[in-house]
Amino acid sequence: MGTPRPYSAHSPQESRSSFYSQPSQSPTPTYGRDDAEDQQQTLLRRSLASHNDWSYDDPNVSTDSLRRYTLHDPGITAFAPPYPESEAADVHSARMSEYSGIEMDAWQRRQGVKPSALRRYGTRKINLVQGSVLSVDYPVPSAIQNAIQAEYRDAEEAFHEEFTHMRYTAATCDPDEFTLRNGYNLRPAMYNRHTELLIAITYYNEDKVLTARTLHGVMQNVRDIVNLKKSEFWNKGGPAWQKIVVCLVFDGIEPCDKNTLDVLATIGVYQDGVMKKDVDGRETVAHIFEYTTQLSVTATQQLVRPQPNDPRNLPPVQMIFCLKQKNSKKINSHRWLFNAFSRILNPEICILLDAGTKPGSKSLLALWEAFYNDKTLGGACGEIHAMLGKGWRNVLNPLVAAQNFEYKISNILDKPLESAFGYVSVLPGAFSAYRYRAIMGRPLEQYFHGDHTLSKRLGKKGIEGMNIFKKNMFLAEDRILCFELVAKAGFKWHLTYVKASKGETDVPEAAPEFISQRRRWLNGSFAASLYAIMHFGRIYKSGHSLVRMFFLHIQMIYNCCQLIMTWFSLASYWLTSSVIMDLVGTPSSHNKYKAWPFGNDASPIVNFFVKYGYLLVLMLQFVLALGNRPKGTKFAYTMSFLWFSLVQFYVLILSFYLVANAFMGGMMDFNFDQGVGHFLSSFFSSSGGGIVLIALVSTYGIYIVASILYMDPWHILTSSWAYFLGMTTSINILMVYAFCNWHDVSWGTKGSDKADALPSAQTKKADGSKSNFIEEVDKPQADIDSQFEATVKRALAPYQEPKDDSTISMDDSYRNFRTNLVLLWILSNLLVSLLITSDGIRKMCLTKAPDNGKDRSISPVIPLSMAIAPTHGPVSNGDRTRCDQRPTQGLARAEKARSVEGEPHENIPRAIYNHQAVDEASVAGSDGWFKLEEGQGMSGTQDGVDTEADGDDSQDGGEER
Repeated sequence: MGTPRPYSAHSPQESRSSFYSQPSQSPTPTYGRDDAEDQQQTLLRRSLASHNDWSYDDPNVSTDSLRRYTLHDPGITAFAPPYPESEAADVHSARMSEYSGIEMDAWQRRQGVKPSALRRYGTRKINLVQGSVLSVDYPVPSAIQNAIQAEYRDAEEAFHEEFTHMRYTAATCDPDEFTLRNGYNLRPAMYNRHTELLIAITYYNEDKVLTARTLHGVMQNVRDIVNLKKSEFWNKGGPAWQKIVVCLVFDGIEPCDKNTLDVLATIGVYQDGVMKKDVDGRETVAHIFEYTTQLSVTATQQLVRPQPNDPRNLPPVQMIFCLKQKNSKKINSHRWLFNAFSRILNPEICILLDAGTKPGSKSLLALWEAFYNDKTLGGACGEIHAMLGKGWRNVLNPLVAAQNFEYKISNILDKPLESAFGYVSVLPGAFSAYRYRAIMGRPLEQYFHGDHTLSKRLGKKGIEGMNIFKKNMFLAEDRILCFELVAKAGFKWHLTYVKASKGETDVPEAAPEFISQRRRWLNGSFAASLYAIMHFGRIYKSGHSLVRMFFLHIQMIYNCCQLIMTWFSLASYWLTSSVIMDLVGTPSSHNKYKAWPFGNDASPIVNFFVKYGYLLVLMLQFVLALGNRPKGTKFAYTMSFLWFSLVQFYVLILSFYLVANAFMGGMMDFNFDQGVGHFLSSFFSSSGGGIVLIALVSTYGIYIVASILYMDPWHILTSSWAYFLGMTTSINILMVYAFCNWHDVSWGTKGSDKADALPSAQTKKADGSKSNFIEEVDKPQADIDSQFEATVKRALAPYQEPKDDSTISMDDSYRNFRTNLVLLWILSNLLVSLLITSDGIRKMCLTKAPDNGKDRSISPVIPLSMAIAPTHGPVSNGDRTRCDQRPTQGLARAEKARSVEGEPHENIPRAIYNHQAVDEASVAGSDGWFKLEEGQGMSGTQDGVDTEADGDDSQDGGEER
């Protein structure tokens, strides 16, 4: 066997001052300190030594793995280290910016064997459980082993390998088949521990900062539970930390951020180079890692480790890390959680978190206490608020501020009301909890119908056999689980909202991401709400009391009304804005008040442009939603948000002016002097002032009052401005886009499902033995430690946000051109129509009507439209009468063509007579086009040649036909 590379050539005295020494001999830095450089120096001050200096007597190199396994002849199998010899120094000194660009390639290189740099290691035989399940213990780096405090490591009930070895299991089965009978097991069950709390973190492609924020927040909450002194429950039957399990479920190798894996490797729950792509040709479905750690990494890339006699030390946390080989969406991740891991661990409470959501202090304890104190509680959620950044600087972004206000109002008005009824319509998957035995059975069965991996097994009941309505319903899968839980036959489970439990989550900061997220939310919630209403009859099969049933009926009626209002919200916003502009901006003869705010002349013109601009931009939303992606039309959507916000701002000013005048004796004066009857009559009069007042108070007023009563008014000061200005955008942009993309039932997840970089595991069978085994490299602890040093450097390197690729794809450019062409075509034709037909033209002085009302002139646009119209339709040149190009004098002579009854002549359109601003006219005859000129008949002249319509001769008396 080749000489192993040493980890360190430093003296034992110097080694004891480093992170790789025993905790009792370590320096005591402050907890969670911000000095990143000092943290990295503590971890990484060592340098690689030469190969000849390596010795088993090095105090920092554990020889446990060498004694634990039998070393075979190196000639049996030759293995290479994850890095070639020539690349080791480069890897240790690589800058983070360079690593970020090639992180995927570097990660793939660490998983395989480089034939260019073979080194000979010893091998060990690993027997497969029941001949088919590969489950292996791998030594963790010495730094991680030594970080465990002696009080836990040397305890009587402690299991030695729990802190010294990470367990890896290659699950080659469906989650439903991950059972003890099939040879699969988990460490907490192997150690006969009762799991009270299972905390699950679902992950897709979040960066290491978001993941570390969530994971560190969870570990701090575990510490809050373990440090309880007066709790009888947690202090009975063994240490409290043994009753808590943290499970991370990553949805696919391909979308996973490889820097996040380095963070997990730093705390000991993951290692490079141990995963197997398949076992004897059976593809690995999930890679499962297990380890109990006391280490954590903060969102600022600071390593937190135990210190002697420090009450702020993190307790040991049992961790299960499930890395799915393929991206199969969030419902499948929950199927691994509930049908695989929970079936073995049998937890009492399951808490669900999304990567990026940070639980607040003692938030998880508050959720658990709600279940502990209410035995019929089936599910609960806490308060989610937007991540506002340092000094709340994120509220300067209107999208973030509006979402923060929306979250706050939902937690103040919606959630407490629904909690009082016993049915919270949605427990957000980003921060919620369920009693495991409450969701077992039909709730989970219906919930997992949305799993794509079950489509073949379920057939027509699966996601592929569903209609488009049901597919959209599973975009809001958490709503389905809530309804099924409350309606579970024979039980009286209810849902609640726990205000004391708070969670902070990241929200979209740009328009395209915000629109895409809300598309899934709006379509899913709309379909799920209809599902709950249509299946409300199943509530009668539950075990709820009569009082609970009464309130559930009230809530059902409330949900129906809300659904109807949502359906007609597009018209409601337009009508509200239009009516308010007409009330304030249009002068009327009966009240003798001037138009406001621009006066009698300008206000109607401004309102005209605002109204039609509103409709035009609304029409633009349909064109964009049906033909473009939000990411490909950032500018158009950003301008749309800005326009609707300006319109809303204008309408708000008019609304408050209207209400102020109503109380100050203005145009909408309320009658306070003649009793209640006259006051109500004036309040609800046709002027509309009272209705507007009710609308304002029921929306903006209740937000302010409820927030003050809830003792949480700060969002009113910091975020209400963005929400109030953006209220119209939630309907005119978000809902239009959502409904126009009802056919899109994707989660926005994509990427290759290949795992070609992983090696395969081929079993062998010894002579005379029935058990199968595989041969695997037995890597010395020194090499494990040296490779861990590079991992820590990558994990603790400052995070660099990836640069947004603003390049528009060719497909998006084609879509944009098509959209612009269609808009230009529609707007140009619409402009022509408006110039001819709209009454607002008179107000904008594009046409004029003299005071005498006799000599009326016509806009030059009308002859243009009439010149264009004959070019369409099957009219031959011989049948078309040419038009006289000379200007006409009016309709004085044409009026003589009226019949005795006063009706216009059959060949003269009625619109010409009724138009109030017409001075010139071009009239279409039955057989051709002609013009009327004072003193002329129905014939015109063209180049000095008289032309007449076929068959149209002048009548006696000089009257024209």
